[in-house]
Amino acid sequence: MTKVIALAFEDVQLLDITGPLQVFSSASSLDEAATYETEIVSLSGGPVRSSAGIVLESSPASDIASFEAATVLIPGGPGIHRMQAEFQDEMCSVIRRAASEGARIVSVCSGALLLARTGLLDGGTATTHWRWCEKLAQEHPEVHVDHDAIFSRINGKLWTSAGVTAGIDLALALVEEDHGRSLSIAVARELVVFLRRHGGQAQFSAALLRQGATDKGEFDALHAWILERLDQRMTVETLAAQCCMSPRSFARRYKDATGRTPAKAIEALRIESAARLIGETSLSIPQIATRCGFASRTHLVQAWKRQLRGSFPQR
Repeated sequence: MTKVIALAFEDVQLLDITGPLQVFSSASSLDEAATYETEIVSLSGGPVRSSAGIVLESSPASDIASFEAATVLIPGGPGIHRMQAEFQDEMCSVIRRAASEGARIVSVCSGALLLARTGLLDGGTATTHWRWCEKLAQEHPEVHVDHDAIFSRINGKLWTSAGVTAGIDLALALVEEDHGRSLSIAVARELVVFLRRHGGQAQFSAALLRQGATDKGEFDALHAWILERLDQRMTVETLAAQCCMSPRSFARRYKDATGRTPAKAIEALRIESAARLIGETSLSIPQIATRCGFASRTHLVQAWKRQLRGSFPQR
């Protein structure tokens, strides 16, 4: 039995807790070998009101006899920023105790701010919600902050993740580490997770960034057209014709509207599609490269490093 313990507090972000806990619960229901037992604790126990207004029942953290072999989840939420220093110190004491007893410590969203306060992140690379990356870097200069990652692994016992739904991605990665890739993918399908993301992926979807690039959404139809043809060669002339514009006018207008050249935007969409195929299919890397419009595996790896600034995943 592997205990997964979420540390709650007033005004905690509800999904930071329920998202990851549901991943572990679903893993247990899908595979008898995945014997996860989930629990919510707080400093004093009893009802804890989340930022969504939903009240969570919790046990006192002091009731935990041992954190050995447990996974301790530190969520974020508005309450992180309203904690009195004394309360923060008590929370940090619980986290340090769990770490000293051999627990795997993971933070979600702004929970990284509390985790950093323990000193456990010192010298490591951590991430958090994009809104709080600068705050984490300023308050804890001893921590290297990755502003883009979905989640980061400091070592086998210490992980951090970006905002809200990134906690689900992190939980899926933990299930994969514990019980293999097949179960992780099965859980993602069970929960209808659209895209099982790797930790090195950017916090923002390339497609979402392109969709929200302008208030008018003038290139939304073009982006949908591109996504259906990623395996095809696309030139500025081809894209301009699709928009009924001259190549020169299109290139200028597109960069003004989206902040990227058409070539850079297409590369980002291709890498995002490749990441999805790597995570969700058994296709070979050369097959994925071809399907996403890259000339070879080498071109895919080079583009991956440009876009995600991380190592290419091993198959």
